[in-house]
Amino acid sequence: MPGSPTTSVQEARAALAERLRALRLDAGITGKQLAAACGWSAAKSSRIAAGRTSPSDDDIRAWCRACGAEDLTADLIAARRQADSMYVEWRRLQRTGMRRLQEASRPLYERTRSFRVYASGVIPGYLQTPGYARALMGTIARFRGTPDDVDDAVKARIRRSQAVLHGNHRFATLIEENVLHHRVGDTEVMAGQLGHLLASMALPSMSIGIVPSAAAREQVMWPVEQFTAFDDDRVHVELLAAKVTVTAPGELEVYHRAFARLARLAVHGAHARALIVRAIDALA
Repeated sequence: MPGSPTTSVQEARAALAERLRALRLDAGITGKQLAAACGWSAAKSSRIAAGRTSPSDDDIRAWCRACGAEDLTADLIAARRQADSMYVEWRRLQRTGMRRLQEASRPLYERTRSFRVYASGVIPGYLQTPGYARALMGTIARFRGTPDDVDDAVKARIRRSQAVLHGNHRFATLIEENVLHHRVGDTEVMAGQLGHLLASMALPSMSIGIVPSAAAREQVMWPVEQFTAFDDDRVHVELLAAKVTVTAPGELEVYHRAFARLARLAVHGAHARALIVRAIDALA
């Protein structure tokens, strides 16, 4: 995909840095004078002004105080927090385990009416069986060294899934064929998961397409990172180290366009079921 999923984060941080730099210029002081007033090195103020270092709340308070613009402190702190919330490391999101993360996302899932989900690594959460979710979350907890609350996290994920699958929501789901062959859990767990995927295709709110491994991608679209589009105003991108929230209109359009192109590669109905059945047969 052209560009990086962190572009909007970088733009937000650059915009904050520019506002801080403008405050200093309006105050008529140099970077060295500002650093001295804040008790910093000149290098620190320079890094903040250039957007290379994200300032803390206290840094912003000191900057505004040095520039005689304390009335803007709250607004600038809010802008910093918004920029930081766009890119959040999984270890921070899951520092107390995974249950709270599942529960915290439920309101977003419940108010979303249209989901567009592209799965290139694992089965999407709302289609996971308890066994698959438990095996996956256990692997994640061990890899990231987070507290092991897997059983509670699985229950929270299943509750969230049941709430949205039986509500007024529609799901357009695209799954790369290789995901069907990624072993998560033992053979019984994978067979159950793939069987559940087949059964879910009958839900009136659900459209499930499988992108064949042999699809001719030239001139269309290559595999990209797993992402979920919530209505038309938010996309969550799942990176190895962090979750990225995309809200900038230009970047949203890129993900929506990518989804449309990936949908052109996908097969549905009987052809999709045949690929899932083939994956089940391969477990034997």
